[in-house]
Parts: sequence; structure tokens; C-alpha cells
Amino acid sequence: MKISSVEMKISAVRISQYPEDDLPEFLLVGRSNVGKSSFINTLIHRKNFARTSSRPGKTQTLNFYLVNENFYLVDVPGYGYALTSKKTQEKFGKMIEDYLANRENLKHVFMLVDFRHKPTKDDVLMYNYLKYYHLPVTIVATKIDKISKGQWEKYKSIIAKELDIVHGDDLVLFSSVSKDGKEAIQNFIEKKITE
Repeated sequence: MKISSVEMKISAVRISQYPEDDLPEFLLVGRSNVGKSSFINTLIHRKNFARTSSRPGKTQTLNFYLVNENFYLVDVPGYGYALTSKKTQEKFGKMIEDYLANRENLKHVFMLVDFRHKPTKDDVLMYNYLKYYHLPVTIVATKIDKISKGQWEKYKSIIAKELDIVHGDDLVLFSSVSKDGKEAIQNFIEKKITE
């Protein structure tokens, strides 16, 4: 996929603020600090377009990144960050639920999990939540460069078992350092756009 243009189009907190141009959207969900910003930057060939932060829980809106003027990557607040107040967590939950329940432009969800660790309770909850809405999901296991290749199958099976990945959902290994998985995700997006 050749990336010719990227624009941070809209930061939304409610339905009325979503883009109205009817382009396909790809949602990114994951725990705080799982590497969503690095994932976005790798996909779009930009170094610091999506801000990476040493402070988890920085994203507080639905961020719509317009790519090549023909699809959006939609980044939502990370979940599972302990220092986020209960009230803020509820607000995030409502914001994400409104999007999932009402957004017809949503083509696919990329759910990021940290390859190095067993999926958390929050990861399992999020995956079940997405399945409740019958959404197609690709599990993206990030930071695979931190684990030796000989261990990959073992870690993959832990993730698949913990999340109980349903038939039809994929698991893609990804690294923003080695760029593993980047082409697979880009090809997948291109295919979905033309469907």
C-alpha cells in the first residue's frame, strides 16, 4: 500500500462529531501502552504522526486519521489504565459503545494485545464485547521483536486460548521495530476497502 496522504481529521467525543464523508473505517482498540500509536505510525510510514506517550491513557477522544483520502483509522482511548478515574472510564466506555453500536462505516476492528504477556481480563472483556456486536476482529499481537522466534508458536497459542478466538478472526504478529505484519495488515485493509 502506497501512503500518499495522512491527515488527523477529527477528534470526536460524540456521534454528531463523526466524519460525514461515508468512507470505510478501521477501529483500533487495546490496552493503554500496548503500542497503538506505534502501530498507526508504522502502517502509515510516518515517524511521529500519532503521538506515542510514556504516560498511558493519553488518548481521550476518538481520533479519526484519514489515509489516502479513502479510509479512516480510528483510534480510541486505551483501556485498563489503573490511574484513570472511574468516571473517566465510564465516559470512555459510553463513547466507544456509541461508536460500536451505531457506526455503519465501521468495516473491521484491529484489537492490539501485547505478545509478551497473557491477555488480561480487560482484553478478554473487550474481545467478548466486540463479539457481542458481531464485529469482525483481527487480533494484532504487538512487540513480537521482544520474544525469540522459537517461542512464537507457544505465545500465539496462549493468546488464542485465553481470548478463545472465534473461527474467522485472525491473529497477526506485529512489530513496529522489525515491521513484521505491516504488509499483511495493509493488504487486508486494501482488500476490505474494495469489497
